[in-house]
Amino acid sequence: MNYYGNPMTRLIEELAALPGIGGKSAQRLAFHIIHMPREEAADLSQAIIEARDKVRYCSICCNLSEGAVCPICANAKRDHSVIMVVEDPRDMAAYERTKEFYGVYHVLHGAISPMAGITPQDIRIKELISRMDDTVQEVILATNPNIEGEATAMYLSKLLKPLGVKVTRIANGVPVGGDLEYVDEVTLSRALEGRREL
Repeated sequence: MNYYGNPMTRLIEELAALPGIGGKSAQRLAFHIIHMPREEAADLSQAIIEARDKVRYCSICCNLSEGAVCPICANAKRDHSVIMVVEDPRDMAAYERTKEFYGVYHVLHGAISPMAGITPQDIRIKELISRMDDTVQEVILATNPNIEGEATAMYLSKLLKPLGVKVTRIANGVPVGGDLEYVDEVTLSRALEGRREL
């Protein structure tokens, strides 16, 4: 039902169509937007249009980029012999925030999921394979530790190992600050497998 008039209802509907935004959140955002100063609302709409028009995929790693090559791939100080494979640009950003990884990335833009109809051809695997040359020494598979991420990691491992590159998988296990009694058995097993010497 149209309680607020067509412009407001359309704004709420458009916001609700975004992933992770439900009806109540969309309504809250819409009310915030209409109470913004006109200049701020114009800046927001311009930022959306500019991002939509100018953001593309890096020709090397498939990360989001303004230019043909993203800043990470263009950085000569990064270790280009180590490639970390992630599912999503947000995963890459999370690793960058740690300031612990100095290699480069490859963004798959998804994970293999037969149930959702996502096959290896639907994600950026072909582009990863084309990057394998004599300079690449290690590929770190940093896909999510769920069924789709594990299936993707196994598939990539089978493709990459015959190419003579070292293939590793990120460790996963007990989160910092977690109580062992509340951690599931699979997570505890992974933590035990991924143990390291101190």
